[in-house]
Amino acid sequence: MGKTCISCGMPLNNKEDFGIETEMGPLCKYCINEDGSVKACAEIFTGGVKFFMDAIPGTDKELAERITRKNMSIQPYWQGKEEECLKGDQATDEEFQEALAKL
Repeated sequence: MGKTCISCGMPLNNKEDFGIETEMGPLCKYCINEDGSVKACAEIFTGGVKFFMDAIPGTDKELAERITRKNMSIQPYWQGKEEECLKGDQATDEEFQEALAKL
């Protein structure tokens, strides 16, 4: 299995998707700023919501937010961090697996 971004879970199959390697693991180009710092949780969250709405036809903003919250909450980078954007309803396991299967 290939590497995935420790912040958003994006598969890092192509070297152009890779951003930086940290002590915790790799980050994709979408989760880092130009200076190599990790983007704010809210910025990554917003990008995730847009991704799921664009990638899965018929996904409304509310469902995309719940899927993104679930996805980010299981990524290593966010473990133990109290981030406002990750608080709230998450997709059920069934909704999450269904969403991932459509990607």
